[in-house]
Amino acid sequence: MENSNTEAEQTRQTVLTGNKNDGNLSVSFSDNDLEAHADFMPPIGNGAPLTPDVIKKIFEKLNIVYGARWDAINEAMMECNLDHKMVKDVIIARGDPPSSEVAEYFEINPHLIRMNTSENRSAEIEGNARVDYRNRSPFIIVKKDQTLAFLRPRKTGKEGKNVHGTVLPFGYVRPEGVTGGDNTRTDEKVIAAGINGQLIETKNVLTVQDFLVIKGAVGYGTGNIIFPGDVTIEGPVSDGFKIYSGGAITIKQTFDVTDANSKGDLNVAGGIIGRGAALIKSGGTIRTKFIENCHVAARKTITVDSEIINSTVFTLENIDLGDKGLILGGDVYAVRGIRAGGIGKKAGKATRIHCGIDFTLQQEKEKNNNVLRILAAKLAKLREILSGDIDSAKREKMEELLHRLEEEQQKASSRVSDLLGQINTDENAAVEVVNEIVPGTLIEICQIALFVAEPLKHVRIRLDKASGKVISESL
Repeated sequence: MENSNTEAEQTRQTVLTGNKNDGNLSVSFSDNDLEAHADFMPPIGNGAPLTPDVIKKIFEKLNIVYGARWDAINEAMMECNLDHKMVKDVIIARGDPPSSEVAEYFEINPHLIRMNTSENRSAEIEGNARVDYRNRSPFIIVKKDQTLAFLRPRKTGKEGKNVHGTVLPFGYVRPEGVTGGDNTRTDEKVIAAGINGQLIETKNVLTVQDFLVIKGAVGYGTGNIIFPGDVTIEGPVSDGFKIYSGGAITIKQTFDVTDANSKGDLNVAGGIIGRGAALIKSGGTIRTKFIENCHVAARKTITVDSEIINSTVFTLENIDLGDKGLILGGDVYAVRGIRAGGIGKKAGKATRIHCGIDFTLQQEKEKNNNVLRILAAKLAKLREILSGDIDSAKREKMEELLHRLEEEQQKASSRVSDLLGQINTDENAAVEVVNEIVPGTLIEICQIALFVAEPLKHVRIRLDKASGKVISESL
């Protein structure tokens, strides 16, 4: 037996069909008369019990002609007659509510909507999951042609009918959908991204930005920054967070770097501070106030206002520290050359300068040299074993392995020979120092070295092609 108190009800109506002591119904109707509710009242004294015929007469008098629920009625009627108690609020008839017509609209792709962070974290904690929140991001990053919104087709409306048989008209709903804005395209069924970038929704308009601006700090609130376009960060960057950009990176404060990679330029208003293992790669230029304790590589010119301290720095063009900037310790590679105020520190870590060579080829050469060292050790061990007394089956396998390793050794040796002729890329590279180069500094141009034993001041160091030596001359 189904009871309900959820609908707002009108005044109950009791219809006398016989003696006042007979069993009866007290009936009420919900809004729009979509439901009829009844209290089943047992007979009093010698009154007659409720019967289906009595209930049908009550229906006729109250004009209940649609949606009678006779299973619920018969169950309530038997309980009322047998137990001589009132059975309250039984739904005796139910009509059909109208179904509104819904206009077509674009709904944002649900896969792009991020779940509430606190809910995610609670679920993960309950599941004992280990989560690296540095990989979480509040930004929605999309790829070109990715679906941003789907077209929800028009839903046809349907008329309803109440318990009196009256037709109820349907309404019309126009949902607040989304539309496509800048850098999106819209067709018959979807709104898609026109470029790689950040999805922004403003007043139900979807746009895709090819740049990302972070007003505050980079930390657990932002996660690692991985973006296909330009990135601007106005606050500090917390230790341990990565920044990858398919365009340029602009940092408006000092950059406490862990791992940064930009296909375009890197501009740091403050300095760059690493922790030894910190790594920066730039496909363009780098400009900063200072570089300290990190690895830095750029395809184009690196400009530093004050100091490069205990760092390994690579560029395929120039390093420019102006007339006052200093290089204090570490290894610096610049294909085209270096200009600085001074190089080296008397009581500090040794400084090594390498110019005129392509450091990418130099690294490949070193990698192949390492391979050759490993192969030489393996070949020596194999030859030692083969010189002893071993069975023929084992000897055959080991000789086959020996032959294979000798082929690898030949390939690596040939590659090293090729690289030796390619590493020197700029014989005109020069190191210009306005003030002093401290003794103990090593300067190498096209793999020819000059060890500075005495202070050199106001000099230009270059390769003298005629003598095949690195020489210093006054600026």
